[in-house]
Parts: sequence; C-alpha cells; structure tokens
Amino acid sequence: MNIFWFRRDLRLEDNHGLYQALKAGNTKAIFIFDRNILNKLEDQNDRRVSFIHQEVSRVKHELQAIGSDLEVYYSSPKEVFKSLADNEELQAIYCNHDYEPYALHRDAEIAALAEEKGKAFKSFKDQCILEKGEVLKDDGTAYTVFSPYMRKWKKTLKDSDLNAYPSKNVKSAFLQFKATEIPSLNEMGFTSNLTHIPTRKLESSIVERYHEQRDIPSVNGTTRLSIHLRFGTVSIRQLARTAQNLNEKWYNELIWRDFYMMILWHFPNVVKEAFNPRYRKIEWIHDEQAFEAWKNGKTGYPIVDAGMRELNETGFMHNRVRMVVASFFTKHLFQNWQLGEAYFAQKLNDFELSSNNGGWQWAASTGVDAAPYFRVFNPELQTKKFDPQFRYIQKWVPEFQEFDYPKPIVEHKWARERAIRLFKEQVS
Repeated sequence: MNIFWFRRDLRLEDNHGLYQALKAGNTKAIFIFDRNILNKLEDQNDRRVSFIHQEVSRVKHELQAIGSDLEVYYSSPKEVFKSLADNEELQAIYCNHDYEPYALHRDAEIAALAEEKGKAFKSFKDQCILEKGEVLKDDGTAYTVFSPYMRKWKKTLKDSDLNAYPSKNVKSAFLQFKATEIPSLNEMGFTSNLTHIPTRKLESSIVERYHEQRDIPSVNGTTRLSIHLRFGTVSIRQLARTAQNLNEKWYNELIWRDFYMMILWHFPNVVKEAFNPRYRKIEWIHDEQAFEAWKNGKTGYPIVDAGMRELNETGFMHNRVRMVVASFFTKHLFQNWQLGEAYFAQKLNDFELSSNNGGWQWAASTGVDAAPYFRVFNPELQTKKFDPQFRYIQKWVPEFQEFDYPKPIVEHKWARERAIRLFKEQVS
C-alpha cells in the first residue's frame, strides 16, 4: 500500500505525484490541516482556510464517488506520519515538491521518519513547469534577470514537460475504504468565508484578450486563477498548454511564476533579506501613522487607496495596482518592503511566498531584475494611463472627490526626490 499526501495539489486530474503513487499500486489518499501553519493565522475569517476546506471536501467527494475516500487530519504532519508509518503494509509515501522554507524542513523531517521506519518517501515536480536547476546559465549558475531566463526556459522546454499525468483515470488503484468526516472549520478555530473566491474555470476569452486588458483594473481582464494555482486546484501544465495556443503574454506570466520559484530555491535568503547585498543596510523610515494610512486606504492617493481597500475587503488586488501600491509604500513612504510583504501575506487569498517576495523586492529595487531605485511610479500618471475614467477608483473610493477625502500624506515630487536621495546616500 502507498499513501499519497495532498498538499498544494488539490485535484485528482493531472497530478504527477498521485499518478506515480497509483501506478505503483494500491493508494490511500490523505490531507493534513497543518496546525503548524493554521496556528499562526490571526484571522478567524481567513478565506484561504475556507477555500482549502471547500476543495478538500470536493476531492473527498470525488474519491467517494469511485468507492475510495480521503482521510483528513487536523494535526502536525510529524504526528500523523509517526502513526501511519507503523503500518506494516505501507511501502511508500508519495507527494509533490514544495519549495518554501517551512515545506522543505517539513518534508525532510517526514522523509527521515519514513527512512527510520523502512518506508520510501517519493516527491515529484508538479507545481512548476521547469524547476530548481532545470534552467541555468551556460556556466551552471542561476539566472537573476527574467528576459534571458525566459529565453532559455523556452529553449529548454520539451513537449514532455507539459504532458498530462492521467491520475484521475487510474481509478482501480485507489484503495477502497471509508474515512472519517473532515474536521469542521469551527473545530479548527475558523469560520466559513468564501466571499470573493473565483471559479477554477479558465475563461479562454479573457486569455485571448489578456495582452490588451491585463493592466486595466476596472475590467475583468485577468483570469483570477492565482488562488487556484497557489493551492493546485488547477494544473499548471494544462494552463501552459492553453497559453501556448492563445496568448504569449499570459504564457510569459506563467514563466514569471517559475522564475520566482527558481529564485527562492537558489537564493532562500531572500525570505529574510534583500537579494541585492547593496541594499541590505538601508535605513528605512518607520512611520506608524503613515503605515496605518497605507493599510487602511487613506493615503490621499486614490489609486493607492483603491488597491488597499480592494485587498482588505476581498483578499485580491489587481496586479497593476499591486505594483503601484508597493512602489508607493517603498518609495513615497520609504518604508521597509518587508512590512508591506508581510501585510500582503496576511491578506492575499493567492499569497505565494516566492511571487510575493519577488514582487515586493522588485518594487523596492532590492531584488532580482528589480526596477532601478530611481524609478518611482507617479500615482497620478498611473491613474491617467490605466484608470482614466476613474471606474476602478470610483468603485473602491467613492468619496475621492469629496471635501472629506484625506489630503495626500506625502507630496509626490518631494517624496520621489527624497527616495532617490536616500538611496544614493545609503548605497555604496
């Protein structure tokens, strides 16, 4: 008997690790609501927990429909596998790779436990198309600039990299058993909140027009599949196959995701410090009052405030606006990008460590292939370009033209000049 451990891959179809487990023999599927992660979440209404609970329920029902089931635990992985590994019939634990620091530590711990008990631990590539050291410079080092990485990525890609793994079709290998009920959200200390969660259905019409509409926050111009990619309810390979046929720009965005995951793999220190050593000793200004104004969407800059209010209310922010908001925080307010990164991590439904870190360090000019420090987005120009009729702003900041709307907390020209001066003074 094998165990397949669902994590960031909540689907039966085109699931690499699951396919390998089923191919090897009878397989029991499990999922663990990890206390180590859940105990750190502050918001009982966290949509991500509700979303995972919903998707785990869906997978369980799909397995029940073919006579199998999903065993769901609320514990730490180590405690669960201490018990499961004692089963004499268990031969191997299967799962898919995860590249984040906590996940690497967790998997190393479970692999060691499995080895101690005489069981195999097998992990497979599934959440990336090309990963780790598959795309390197000719000298064997990792790329730190996207464009040459993308060109090499496309040259490296083989048809087999996008092949589907027909895991859903190997039904006979699913172990026939009846599992216990899923722990309720209430038992785990959370309440149900599934507002503003998009469907996992890919709208091809959006992909076809992606290059034209992707930067306009007032229209439905992006697929909104990021939360589904984050938790693996859709296959990255299937999306890439679609993108190849429909839209090169959207295809490149999937490659950006691989790029940031590769950066996290090769340079795990980016989680705790600036990628670029020159920027590690910058003395950022910590102004609690300005930080609160930014968080609450009360900076006096409508496009910034609209983005923050959208985030706070829905757990989503349009990608163009994310750049404007992050630039404003790190350049206009000259606040530490790590504070903004942490706030996004707390609020974003689609929070993914590699992309969030990469995006924030890009905006702050401290990361890989980052905007140069003297590039400071002008919120008014960004508004004129991407929300000229104020449709997006009107939705989230309806009072932006009223008397009681706050005055800008910093003046653009002055803030821009200050940021450039402070960078020049502090970067040798």
